[in-house]
Amino acid sequence: MERKLFTALQGDTAQKLNDSLSKQGFRRSQNVLYRPSCAECSACMSARIDVSKFVATRSQKRTLKKNTHLERRATSPWATEEQYNLFRRYLDTRHADGGMADMDVFEFAAMVEETPIRSRVVEYLDRESGALIATCLTDMLDDGLSMVYSFYDPEHQKNSLGTWMILDHIAIAQETGLPYVYLGYWVPGSEKMGYKAQFSGLEIYHRGQWQALNKPEDFEEDTHPLSTAPIAEQVANISIPNSRS
Repeated sequence: MERKLFTALQGDTAQKLNDSLSKQGFRRSQNVLYRPSCAECSACMSARIDVSKFVATRSQKRTLKKNTHLERRATSPWATEEQYNLFRRYLDTRHADGGMADMDVFEFAAMVEETPIRSRVVEYLDRESGALIATCLTDMLDDGLSMVYSFYDPEHQKNSLGTWMILDHIAIAQETGLPYVYLGYWVPGSEKMGYKAQFSGLEIYHRGQWQALNKPEDFEEDTHPLSTAPIAEQVANISIPNSRS
């Protein structure tokens, strides 16, 4: 049974709250911040890349070379028909049975546009044709970039576009002097989440602090029920920024 801690993200302190709770393992979905808090499992752990410790592997360097024909365009968080069409092709091919499979154009627009903080839509276009190939909804934090959701043209799957967008966000963080790229959640033993462990400099939020993920197998025991702190203790340990500061 899934359970989450969540809070509304609104008002003048929304950006500060998002910055603070993102550092404590929370993620944003529209105007809500949430963190998994299941009663008998703590396998979902927030992951981020320490940009200063990242070194591209040979495979990742090949991925960069495969996509030199793409150019980046960062825009305001505004949904377009072209984005939605790409999003639908991506879902129908890659996640047809997922929780977002039935999302219509209005729900897509809400996902992109209902943001009370600094967000950008990062589009990747073919230099020659101008066609939209990939897109990422990205939040700007005080210590990094948070990749909220990304999708791409399934016809270009062989180019490892999911990995490439992460590599490009690492480049953006380096260009802007931001120390981290937040990737969402990593789950030990999950094949769908396994790609995140392939990035050097990866850290996970584990037992109240960020730790380097040097050996993914060391964290498999966190699927055990006794690894989960009581909900009252979890809430008590969350640090909330002072709205007057």
